[in-house]
Parts: sequence; structure tokens; C-alpha cells
Amino acid sequence: VQLQASGGGLVQAGDPLRLSCVASGRSVRQYTMAWFRQTPGKEREFVSAIRSSNSMTYYSDSVRGRFTISRDNAVNAVYLQMDSLKTEDTAVYYCAADARLILSSIRMSRDYDYWGQGTLVTVSS
Repeated sequence: VQLQASGGGLVQAGDPLRLSCVASGRSVRQYTMAWFRQTPGKEREFVSAIRSSNSMTYYSDSVRGRFTISRDNAVNAVYLQMDSLKTEDTAVYYCAADARLILSSIRMSRDYDYWGQGTLVTVSS
């Protein structure tokens, strides 16, 4: 599975931005899809995930209520709608996928098998 993330850019605080991640190589319909982010010198941080079985969604406390994850299995894609962006949301955002992830691992970056290349989101004040 290859993942291609896009949609990053420079925005002002309070603006929205939508990230996309398109998978190729095989259908990710049965995969858990997720977004992580990373800033220099810090560990990769869980942002959000969506399960395949029931499309349940999960969010970190820092983005819950502002970000929305969704998927479109028809086009093999997952999206992250980011609203009310804050300067602390500035990071490189990565999409990830895994076919066998158990629920307790959904926030663990080490348990995802497939990663996109990352897209930079910069939020200015």
C-alpha cells in the first residue's frame, strides 16, 4: 500500500484546512486509517483515526471538536478536515494505514504498517 498525503499549507490561526490521503496498490477499505503529526525534536503524535469495520472515529484531546476525519472507500481515500486551527497545530502531518490494528493500538504510531510522506501544515498567528 502506498499513501500520498496532500493539502498542507500556510494558513492563519482560525482558518480551516483539509488534508487528503489517497491510497494506491490495494483497497484500504478494510484498513484502519489514521493521521499523526510531528514537530522537530518531538515524537510522532496521534491526531485521529477511523476504523474500517464501523467507521468509528477517534481523536486526540487536543483536536477533538475542531478536526473531523472521514473516509471515502470508493476512491481509497481518507480526509482530515481541520477547523479553528491554532498555531500549536503547526506540524508535518502523516497519514497511516494498517489492516490488523487492534483497538488498544489505534493511537500507537509503531503499530501502523503503512505511512505517507507527510504534508506540512503551518499556522501563523
